[in-house]
Amino acid sequence: MRLPTLVLCLWLAPCFGAIADDDWYPSRYGAEDTLGAINELSAEGVVAAVRLVKTGKTYALGVETGRDTPAFGARSFQLFAVAHGDGTGSSVGRNRAVYHDDWMITWLGIGSQIDGLGHFGIDHLYYNGTPAAEIFAPAGVKKFATHELPPIVTRGVLLDIAALKGVPFLEAGTVIRQSDLVAAARRQEVSIGAGDVVLLNTGWQRFATEDPERFLAGLPGLGSEGAEWLASRRVVAVGADTWGLDAVPGEKPDEIFPAHQVLLAKNGIYILENMRTDELVADEAWEFLFVLGAPRFVGAVQMVINPVAIR
Repeated sequence: MRLPTLVLCLWLAPCFGAIADDDWYPSRYGAEDTLGAINELSAEGVVAAVRLVKTGKTYALGVETGRDTPAFGARSFQLFAVAHGDGTGSSVGRNRAVYHDDWMITWLGIGSQIDGLGHFGIDHLYYNGTPAAEIFAPAGVKKFATHELPPIVTRGVLLDIAALKGVPFLEAGTVIRQSDLVAAARRQEVSIGAGDVVLLNTGWQRFATEDPERFLAGLPGLGSEGAEWLASRRVVAVGADTWGLDAVPGEKPDEIFPAHQVLLAKNGIYILENMRTDELVADEAWEFLFVLGAPRFVGAVQMVINPVAIR
């Protein structure tokens, strides 16, 4: 399976010169802040989001993750079931108790995932201008780990970009710009504001099962201008039904995942990848209560997740 040159380049080594400007730090939340846009969450926002629930219908936004899940670069997933005791599953005790265990070897940036603030930076600087040396450690990051995230309970908004364009799915390399985001919000009669989680439907997730090679070879996605606009709205997280959120190939061939840099490094806004949006689209569920409690694996940069939408 071949990945595009830009993706391989990102995986193996830096290919191009770094962005020179340093006017993106300190953060609007303070020079010592470690949570970024999480600061936009509030108890009042939770109460307001709960009021969106009218039917009680729930939607699993995470995809199933297994050995065949298409994944970026060298990422993989392996789960092993273990029979009780000596491996035969023999019963124990007078009550003949039996059980199974399991263990796994996996990358945490696989399937449906949240990217933490220690995941993506600019010239070895991460959120709030933090040097990589202050973050990285082989046994787990020392700063910006996803286990430090509080529950994310807020208003969710789905923008159906594929429907806006009148197609079942956007083609790889299609860049989602500010004008697309504004037009989709207007078409669906929704607003985007501080504390929201914004999901984008591109129709691309279908290829994860229909054609995994096509799924990984490129993707439609958010451009830097669109990311800047969402950041100006002070959203908490931005996600899509794709494996990388950014468009691949992007607008500029010498820039790699620029929306990641805008959102994570410059604005502390979290990224959600491989979100399942098809059921929300089918029900035209453009607004909903968004709930995410990420597993608290100490030192993780990313995390496999299954957020829930409730409407």
